[in-house]
Amino acid sequence: MLSAMTFLPLLVCVALLLWPRALSDRVYVRIWITTAAVELALVVVAWAGFDTGGGMQYEQRARWIPSAGVGYHVGVDGLSLPLVALTCLLFLAVAVYSLRETRRVRAYVCLFLFLQTVCIGLFVALDLILFFVFFDLSIVGMFFVIAGWGHGERARAAALKFFLYTFLGSLSLLLGFIGLYLAADPHTFDLTELTSSNPLAGSGPYAGLVLLAIGLGLAVKTPTVPFHTWLPPAHTDAPAAGSAILAGVLLKMGTYGFVRIAMPLLPGSWRDHALVIVIVGVVSVVYGALVALAQTDFKRMIAYTSVNHMGYVVLAVGAAGTLAGTDDQARSLAVTGAVTQMVSHGLLTGALFLLTGVLYDRGGTNAMGAYSGLATHTPRFAAVTAVAAFASLGIPGFSGFIAEFQIFTGSLASQTTATAIALTGILITAALFLTALRRMFLGAPRLPGTIPTGGVADLRRHEALPTVGLLALALVIGVVPRWLLDVIEPASRTLTGLVAR
Repeated sequence: MLSAMTFLPLLVCVALLLWPRALSDRVYVRIWITTAAVELALVVVAWAGFDTGGGMQYEQRARWIPSAGVGYHVGVDGLSLPLVALTCLLFLAVAVYSLRETRRVRAYVCLFLFLQTVCIGLFVALDLILFFVFFDLSIVGMFFVIAGWGHGERARAAALKFFLYTFLGSLSLLLGFIGLYLAADPHTFDLTELTSSNPLAGSGPYAGLVLLAIGLGLAVKTPTVPFHTWLPPAHTDAPAAGSAILAGVLLKMGTYGFVRIAMPLLPGSWRDHALVIVIVGVVSVVYGALVALAQTDFKRMIAYTSVNHMGYVVLAVGAAGTLAGTDDQARSLAVTGAVTQMVSHGLLTGALFLLTGVLYDRGGTNAMGAYSGLATHTPRFAAVTAVAAFASLGIPGFSGFIAEFQIFTGSLASQTTATAIALTGILITAALFLTALRRMFLGAPRLPGTIPTGGVADLRRHEALPTVGLLALALVIGVVPRWLLDVIEPASRTLTGLVAR
């Protein structure tokens, strides 16, 4: 099932490229929507058949490069299945949002289908080289999305910066993987075998260097401070659909790498350097929120909040590596909160970036100073944006509260000071979202000169369905989180047990 789920979008992409006759733009997008809907249905089937206490499931193995210890090995557990589901849901939302796309639609659809295969493949990969292949291909796919459908010449410069930064990060990641391979006996890149053998136990500085190489590669992708500088221009100049996938899915590749690779494969080094990881997380939380507060561009502001929200994840996984002053339950709660935060951030920030696309489509700019009193002209757009903003700052009733509550509760015992500092990020985030809402939606009506005198159109059906759908699921998780937590918690307990060995 996992192989079918992974490669179905790629097969559809190849079929569209080889189809001898040109189809209408709407047909291409509808084929994409159908494919994404089938993918989501497959995830629902996999979720329904998933045994929450059964560990790694739906595994498939095949020989690939046996002489180098590389194999095709895929599977899912409670850490990866929620992210696979998030990926399929976000790609479906983006497909529906793209119904009005008119620029080189076949290439646009094929790129996103390719990206969906790459993203799912990374989350199900249980071989380090397979993980690396999908990790690298995601950079290529997003580079062409930003450069080809972004906002003019700036988009091409942003795409190049994105590619160079993240490609250098991937090279560092590969060095770390080779370091793990050389330490294993017998040599292998298989994640499950490396996890059980713990090849770098007691290796001292060598294990620290391997963690440094892997950590740098994942930190660039996350991104954490100070490796975040590629993110704001990439988001600001990318198309809204590209920004939603970049923030909602691709950033999770970095944080997922911490819980899937760095923590279980390098437990000793992770414990030794947990304080450094916690500090990086806290700095990212506070810095991301403060810089977001200073922004005048709505889309750039949301981009910086991603640095802030991913900082909470890094804080949690760092705290999970601190054994002193805590217990198994607290560490497990921190990891559960981190994974829940990945899902929550994908839903909420994905919706916010799609809404920035609506704003840009109407006025040709995301500058908050160009708008005022938008609630008068676009009440539906104002209402949905306000809900997304409040949900993103972590109010009770939405998924963000569930995630952040678990992160702070799980981290407080071992990292009291750091957690207290990170709490200020919520206050700053509240200030920046409330300020943005006041600037754009309240006061005397004012619109950019680029909008025709006839006024500005409110949220259309193809824009409302994906954004409201994502927010509705965030509401379901916030009110009834048990169905998600039952999947994540057993895997979190297993992970914290591996880190403590």
